[in-house]
Amino acid sequence: MTKLREKEKLDTKEKLKIFGPAMVIAIIGFMVAYQFVAPAPPRKISIGTGSSKGAYFAFGKKYSERFAKENIALEVKITAGSAENLKLLEADSGGVDVAFVQSGMGTLAKTEKLVSLGSLYFEPLWIFHQKDLTLNRLSDLKGLRVAVGGQGSGTKVLTMQLLGLNGITAKNTRLLSYDSVQAAERLLKGEIDVAFFVTTHRSPYLRLFLKSKSVTQMGLERAEAYALRYHFLHVLKLPEGVIDFHANVPSRDLTLVAPTTQLVARSDVHPALIDLFLQTAEEVHESGGGFESRGEFPSPKYLDFELSPEAKRFYQSGPPFLQRYLPFWVANFLNRMKIMLLPLVALLYPLFKLMPPIYRWRMRSRIYRWYSELEAVDSEIHKEDLTANLDEYLLILDNLEGKVSNVSVPSAYSEELYSLRLHIDMLRNKLYRTLEKEKRTQ
Repeated sequence: MTKLREKEKLDTKEKLKIFGPAMVIAIIGFMVAYQFVAPAPPRKISIGTGSSKGAYFAFGKKYSERFAKENIALEVKITAGSAENLKLLEADSGGVDVAFVQSGMGTLAKTEKLVSLGSLYFEPLWIFHQKDLTLNRLSDLKGLRVAVGGQGSGTKVLTMQLLGLNGITAKNTRLLSYDSVQAAERLLKGEIDVAFFVTTHRSPYLRLFLKSKSVTQMGLERAEAYALRYHFLHVLKLPEGVIDFHANVPSRDLTLVAPTTQLVARSDVHPALIDLFLQTAEEVHESGGGFESRGEFPSPKYLDFELSPEAKRFYQSGPPFLQRYLPFWVANFLNRMKIMLLPLVALLYPLFKLMPPIYRWRMRSRIYRWYSELEAVDSEIHKEDLTANLDEYLLILDNLEGKVSNVSVPSAYSEELYSLRLHIDMLRNKLYRTLEKEKRTQ
C-alpha cells in the first residue's frame, strides 16, 4: 500500500511538472486577454424628456420601467423640451446620456459626439385659436397674442421658423414663451389668442381643445411648401370627424405638418445599453396608432444625427443573438467574454493537446534509456572470447538491474518497466546459454 501511495504521489508530481507550466501560460494568456474585455454596462443612466405632463415624460417612464426589469436605473429627467435636451446631451457634467429630441434640431448641436438611435413617432404641429377669430394662414396671426412654446422647447424653435417665413416677429406680434400646460390653460381662459403645440396626438389637452366650444383648430395651408422648405417636416392629414364621429370633430379635413421624435444619445453610451434602448423602443412604439402605421417605427429614417453602429446593426438584423434567448446581463457577460476565446483556442488547446504525448514520452524515457546498455551487451555476445569477458558483462547487467529496480513510474507504465527487467534477465540467460554452447564446441 505504501508503495502504491508513493506511485500515486509520483504520478501527481510528474503531471504537475508537465501540466503546471501549461496552466501558468494559459492563465497569463487569459490575464492579457482580459485587458481587452469591454467594461460592463453601467447600472445607472439618465434620459432627458420634457414637461411632467408631456408625451416625452410619459414615454420616459415606460422606458424606465423596462430598464428596471434588467436591474438598470434609468433616471427620467424633466426638462423644457428638445432644445434643453440637446444642451444636456452636450454637457460635460450634470447632463443626460440619452434624450428625446424633435427632428430639425440638429442644427443647434454644438458637438459631433451625438448619435441617433432612430425616430420613434410623428409629432404634429397643432395650432389652436379662439373661435371668434378668422385665421387661414400664419400671416393672419400678426398683431395677436401668440404662445409659441416654452423656452428650451422644440415647439418654440419650429414655431419661430414658420412664423419667420410669414413675417411674424416680436416687433409686430406678442410672442409669448409659455410651456404647453401654461399655454393650454391660458388659451382655454381666453387670455391668449393662439397657441402652438408640437406633440403626439395622445396628449390629453388636445382632446379638450378639439371638443371645446371656445377654441378651434387651424389647419396649415401651404403645408407641402413648408415641408419642402424644411425636409424634416412631414405632411399629415387629419380627416373630418376622426376625433369624434358623433360630434364631427374636427368639422373639416385639416392638413398638418409634423417633425418626428428621435432618440439621441452620446456617442460613448455603452453599446449594450443602446441595444436595450432599441429593444424598448420597439416594444413601446412598434404598434403605432394615430398617424403611425404598425411597424413603421422605430425607424432609421428622419434623423438629424448619424445613426450609431449598434442601431444600424439592430435595424438590419434585429437584437444581438444572445439577447434574444438569454437575460440581458447573462448575454452581455458572454458577449464581453468572447475575446477570452483567443487564449483558449491559441494557447490552451495546443498546450493540452501536446501535454499528454510529452508526459508519456517523459515516463517512457525513464525506461527506454536503459535499452541502449542492453543493446551494447547484446551486440558483444556473438564475438569471440566471451568467456574472458563474461564476468564483465554479467556485472554490467547486475548494475543495470540494480539501477532499474530503483526506477519508479506511475502504475500505468509498470508493464513497460517490468518488460525491461524481463529483457535484462533474458539477456543474462542468453549469456549463459552462449557460454555453454562455446564450451561444448571446444
